Amino acid sequence: MPELYSIDRSQVENINNNQSVNRLELLSEFKSIPLFKALDDEQLLKVLTRVHSISLASGRHLFHRGDHAEYFYMLRKGQIQLYLVSENGQEKVIDIIDPGQIFAEAVTFFEGQTYPVNAIAIQDSRLLAINMAGFRDILRESVDTCFSLLATMCKRLHIQLMEIDNLTLHNATYRLAWHLLNSIPEHSPVATHIALDYPKSVLASRLAIKPETLSRILARLRKDNIIDVKGHEIVLLDTDALRKLLNE
Repeated sequence: MPELYSIDRSQVENINNNQSVNRLELLSEFKSIPLFKALDDEQLLKVLTRVHSISLASGRHLFHRGDHAEYFYMLRKGQIQLYLVSENGQEKVIDIIDPGQIFAEAVTFFEGQTYPVNAIAIQDSRLLAINMAGFRDILRESVDTCFSLLATMCKRLHIQLMEIDNLTLHNATYRLAWHLLNSIPEHSPVATHIALDYPKSVLASRLAIKPETLSRILARLRKDNIIDVKGHEIVLLDTDALRKLLNE
């Protein structure tokens, strides 16, 4: 297989030759991902024949902006940060990828197929690299599959547009409240614990807030007994008060 950018060949292995990867378990994981829900079992098995496993140490890049794109990815363990660097050298965090998420899949349909952002591991990570050409071949076999996939990607685009709206049209307090409320897991208790697996500076960049502004907002919400901050964890004490901030 071709070299995967800054990845050592020793870090890359075909899952079909990897006895530690349970293909049935992986098939079940793929079925839970919106992008793959449009595929039937036979199509998913075809995808798996062209999937490679990657180990990526914290601090290593998976790809850089402008690199030729042959794969999109599913994160199984760890955390990946997607970011851009401005002309003055300032980093802007685009997204934080958590286990179970896929990323760079839209590049599959780009003309020229180069990655538009940088991707770096911020924890030791384990990923699956999914061959874009093979995925496109499967889609060419079924018009119905293409339409189903298009509907899924449109829904994701709508969600991302809502996030852009929150980042550009609302103040910093609104953005933080919106982010915290959207981080609450289903069926959570009254006091919800949200783990910050990355520095607060990364959260600030992700929400387009200056780090010192984020610190002031957190301090104010803590003083008002809306949240509590314990190290790398934020405890939501009053979600109703957080929701009221969205209407102010």
